[in-house]
Amino acid sequence: MVTAILAAVPGQHMAGSLVSKDMLNQLKTKYSDQAYRRGLAINKLLAELEGQSIQKQLTEVNRFFNQFEYQEDHLQWGKQDYWATPGEFLGTQKGDCEDFVIAKYFALRKLGVPDERLYLTYVKALKQNVAHMVLSYFPTPTSIPQILDNYNPMIVSADQRKDLLPVYSFNAKSLFLTNASAGLGKSLPTNKIKNSKWQKLLADIKKEKQ
Repeated sequence: MVTAILAAVPGQHMAGSLVSKDMLNQLKTKYSDQAYRRGLAINKLLAELEGQSIQKQLTEVNRFFNQFEYQEDHLQWGKQDYWATPGEFLGTQKGDCEDFVIAKYFALRKLGVPDERLYLTYVKALKQNVAHMVLSYFPTPTSIPQILDNYNPMIVSADQRKDLLPVYSFNAKSLFLTNASAGLGKSLPTNKIKNSKWQKLLADIKKEKQ
């Protein structure tokens, strides 16, 4: 579901495990032993990817989370639009498009991928005729981004995704209307845009780490 966006999240390098020791314990007690093992698996993967090429990091993080099951929010959470934390996504192994993108975004940020290279992008999925979210990686600030998507497991440049109509992109610092060439278009003032979903997500992530 498309919702009004954006707020701020710290933009510093976030090295380390995606799932803390306390979060691992929560995965076991709140969800299952299998969820605990998924937490260990993503931490192990990120450790193995440390220092690897960006393409390897994108590919493997995309592959890991695309193994999860798609589930609409109203079936998963009893709500029309809920943004799950990476911990909740790992715990249930299910989620909608935003949950796939959020988990990939935070995993890649943990690997040190610069925030200015990663954008959560709302699009219209033309084949399905629905609002959809993908993760865009920009090799350079002016290049056409590569798209990480749970609909299509292959990472390809946005100009090859004729099935997607870009609407707008955002990350921790910026919000842009997205132009037809799939690059970043008109910048919008993020300080005037309220994003309760993003703020709640950050608060929920903080609680998980306590």
